[in-house]
Amino acid sequence: MKQLLDGIKANNFVIVGRAGMDFFPDPPGTKTEDGVMFTASLGGSSANIAAGICKLGGKAALVTRVSDDSIGRYCVNQLKHYGVDTRYVTPVGGEFRNSLAVYESRVDDHQSVIYRNGAADFQMDESDVVAVDYSQYGALITAGTVFAAEPSRTATFKSFALAKQAGLPIIFDVDYRPYSWPSPQVAEEVLSRAATECDMIVGNDEEFGFMAGDISKGLDKARALSETTAKVVVYKMGHEGAITFAQGREIRTGIYPVDALKPTGAGDSFMAGMMTSLAEGYELEDAILRGSACASITVSRPGCAPAMADTPTLDKFLADHPGPTDA
Repeated sequence: MKQLLDGIKANNFVIVGRAGMDFFPDPPGTKTEDGVMFTASLGGSSANIAAGICKLGGKAALVTRVSDDSIGRYCVNQLKHYGVDTRYVTPVGGEFRNSLAVYESRVDDHQSVIYRNGAADFQMDESDVVAVDYSQYGALITAGTVFAAEPSRTATFKSFALAKQAGLPIIFDVDYRPYSWPSPQVAEEVLSRAATECDMIVGNDEEFGFMAGDISKGLDKARALSETTAKVVVYKMGHEGAITFAQGREIRTGIYPVDALKPTGAGDSFMAGMMTSLAEGYELEDAILRGSACASITVSRPGCAPAMADTPTLDKFLADHPGPTDA
């Protein structure tokens, strides 16, 4: 546990995974098929986590591939805008393209369409992760989408090995997206393997249930991982809050209710808020609650990366909000 927390307290993360472009119709509430004006922003789970960490005062470098075109350059420019280190972001040519997410700023009948055909980030290979100087960072973070295809899958497992050699803890957001995988069976096998190599695992009830083979067994799966390989496991349950397993304890936390504008971006902002709060010395339960507050802020505003809290926004939200729900 000490190695995990010490690594996080460096507040300097190497993050492996995708950066993409988000599109959403304006004004909020507009259906995509009725859209006339659309706003573009940075997207992609790992890129969002990196941007969120930087907005909250931490440091983050992203390791990925982007398309060698204007969309890839847009993603790199956006990463730089948020302060993310892009030295390990490599363009790839040919027909590979950056991922694109088109989603709506509404909760009822929310539609989210993801374009991942020929994804540039899946072309990340071992040369990309070998080029990283892991000794410069405190911890490695990744989201499960990186494991969905080759050569990205093998490269990410290689990054795990290199990070461990450098003494870095590994933090894993399960982030199961069925559309990215060749089959549920492959996903279950690969994500379960990845989970056993990680020091901290964050996922929702459906994701742990998926790894366990049945949603009713997800909580037991999370608990078992905390008792065998992982130091901390966060089992998220949406509006019901979260159960965190750490050192034999079960920490139950609620959420900060808000008028949600859309459901997207909550998990990425939760991770960013929890990481930077632990880095600042908050106890685990308080850090989880601050992560939950970040998630609530993000779902109450348009976009993902632009909606994520900076430190003044988080402080004001916590000061003004009546507090989390009972666990």
